Amino acid sequence: MTGKTALLFGAVACLYLGTGFLQSWGLALTILNSALLVTIAALGVNIQWGYAGLFSVGTMGFTALGGLAVVLISARPNTENWQAGGLGIFLALVLGALAAIAALFAWRLMSKGLARTAVVAGLLVGGFFLFRAVFDPNVMAVEAVNPQNAGNVGGLGLPSLIAWPVGGLLAAAVAWAIGKTALGLRSDYLAIATLGIAEIIVAVIKNEDWLARGVKNITELPRPWPVPYEVDLQADPGFVETATRWGMDPRTASITLVDLLYLLLFGTVLLIVIWASERALHSPWGRMMRAIRDNEVSAAAMGKDVTGRHLQVFILGSAVIGFAGAMLTSMDGQLTPGTYNPLAFTFLVWVMVIVGGSGNNLGTVLGGLLIGWLWLVVENVGPNIMQVLTAPMPDGWLRDHLLGSAQHMRLLTMGVILLLVLRFSPRGLIPEK
Repeated sequence: MTGKTALLFGAVACLYLGTGFLQSWGLALTILNSALLVTIAALGVNIQWGYAGLFSVGTMGFTALGGLAVVLISARPNTENWQAGGLGIFLALVLGALAAIAALFAWRLMSKGLARTAVVAGLLVGGFFLFRAVFDPNVMAVEAVNPQNAGNVGGLGLPSLIAWPVGGLLAAAVAWAIGKTALGLRSDYLAIATLGIAEIIVAVIKNEDWLARGVKNITELPRPWPVPYEVDLQADPGFVETATRWGMDPRTASITLVDLLYLLLFGTVLLIVIWASERALHSPWGRMMRAIRDNEVSAAAMGKDVTGRHLQVFILGSAVIGFAGAMLTSMDGQLTPGTYNPLAFTFLVWVMVIVGGSGNNLGTVLGGLLIGWLWLVVENVGPNIMQVLTAPMPDGWLRDHLLGSAQHMRLLTMGVILLLVLRFSPRGLIPEK
């Protein structure tokens, strides 16, 4: 680590320490945990863009898939709903997949002509109607059982730590399906395609109540081991006695302990991702990916499978993003599809990568911690700053408008930071070597 890098990380550390001293350590830990989660997702984007030059803006969709995995793996089982139509839904999905596979094989095996077109169209149309005939009545049966508190097939009731890698695998599987069709597009068209697919993923989660209750949300998701619930700690006489002996309020001590355990988990995952990313970047595979990024034509002339390697790195980056999405849902304890929006789950992550330095994992971590702090602190400090700035102004529509717009100051802050970095350090605060 160079002196400049150490100085920048030290400055960011001072921001978090200042938040703890001037406001509260609970707030500082909460901001740090949130920033670590988004930083892990930013490392996934850095794998795609910094290593291979893939301009994908589908981060929101892969984050949502990670959250969906937590519901399917860790949510409590809804036995009655599953018995009402769960097997039928599973059968319908299998039939739909078989129809698509059969159409694909027919397209590949049959010679080009009208007969091939007719067979493929017949398989797809027939498979669609068969899928709907089995799918629709079973969905209605599942959603009709206890719609106020359930209305979905439920999960397996397994620990959240198991759901995290499943979230990565689910995101990787969807990334493979997207990559097989979209990675042949030019960079700008790829961005449009991935953004549209991300919106489709979120729309499906919002509207398919049988899957995750849609916009009615899934709550009471279990926390990952070893993170306890604050109320359980406050009801533990031993913990209360220890907190009192140290001169701490038991409620504050329980919240702090939970935040520290989350920090330990998220920090461990972040270090593992950084270690694996660095090993990959400095391996022959990493040098090949950067060669493809810098000049695809030359790499292809040297016998490299450019499309295959793009698919590979797209899947790897998406898996990291899905893993981070699963961690976020576990920390929140609920899945709220309405909160998935491109601003927070795509734009913000890209700002982290650009500000920190694309292609450099340490730069991405720096950008993640810095932008994560700014995004959450400015939201709280912005109204106070605007209150001070508008204090000399007379009451009227202008002052009311400024005060009402103060909550959007963090958007202005992100834009200003991005412009300043692009102007004075176009390759990021810690550029790629």
